[in-house]
Amino acid sequence: MNRRGQFSLLIVRGDGARVIRFNFARPTAVGAGVALAVMVSLTGALVGDWAYLRELTRDAATFQQQIAEQRNTIDAFNGRVAELRKEMSGWRDMHAKIWEPFGPELSPGGKDRGIGGGTPTRDPIDTKLSPADELNRLGEAVHDQTQRLTALERLMARAGKAVAALPSRWPVRGAVNSEFGNRNSPWNPGIEFHSGIDIRAERGTPIYAPANGSVVLAGTHQEYGNAIILDHGQDVRSLYGHLSKLNVQPGQRVERGALVGWTGNTGRSSGPHLHYEILVRGQAVNPRAYLWD
Repeated sequence: MNRRGQFSLLIVRGDGARVIRFNFARPTAVGAGVALAVMVSLTGALVGDWAYLRELTRDAATFQQQIAEQRNTIDAFNGRVAELRKEMSGWRDMHAKIWEPFGPELSPGGKDRGIGGGTPTRDPIDTKLSPADELNRLGEAVHDQTQRLTALERLMARAGKAVAALPSRWPVRGAVNSEFGNRNSPWNPGIEFHSGIDIRAERGTPIYAPANGSVVLAGTHQEYGNAIILDHGQDVRSLYGHLSKLNVQPGQRVERGALVGWTGNTGRSSGPHLHYEILVRGQAVNPRAYLWD
């Protein structure tokens, strides 16, 4: 209500009866209205900022959790990479053992490999490294092991034929009646040298070639009766004595596992068995060193 520059504020009950009346001067009413509008605006702005800050706080908590999970993942990654580098460093000893029988000339880096330097003060594996450094170290180790495996593969490819030619299979299965080396002579008093092993076998037991080879002898031998000699290459030969029957001829090529004859009791023999010899460059060696299968 506006009378003579004044404003009135009435508070009325529900039944329409007037209860309280306040009169305000026009400047006071205008100032109160402006103040109320400013307060409403400020309150709205503060509520909006509070809601925005609350959302930021929620996002910050989520980001903090994600950062913690990523940090744990990175730490686990670094630990695993370090373990792999340690494990791969142990492969060097294994490679050294593999290459040792072939001599230093054939091993990777065996020629013209000069090394030097002072004694390190700490183990670089135990040093805290960044993920990039860990990956670089692991990459170097993988590259080094790849070169070693490649060199070993080339060597095995070259040696494959020689290994395959070794007479590693038992020509017959049975107990050994007499081993290689010195023994009591079954014919005369005293000691004699036995150049092979005598494998127990009934007469007519099949004899199989222990490796690929060509037949050098298939006939009668002065001591071994019916005998076979196979040439496996690389100056390695195998001899089979006291056979009852032969299944090959001189000059014939045989494959590993081929039937070459049958056991018997021919020649200088006291009973059915197989006399089996391996000769390297013409010298008898212990066949057990070659019998893997």
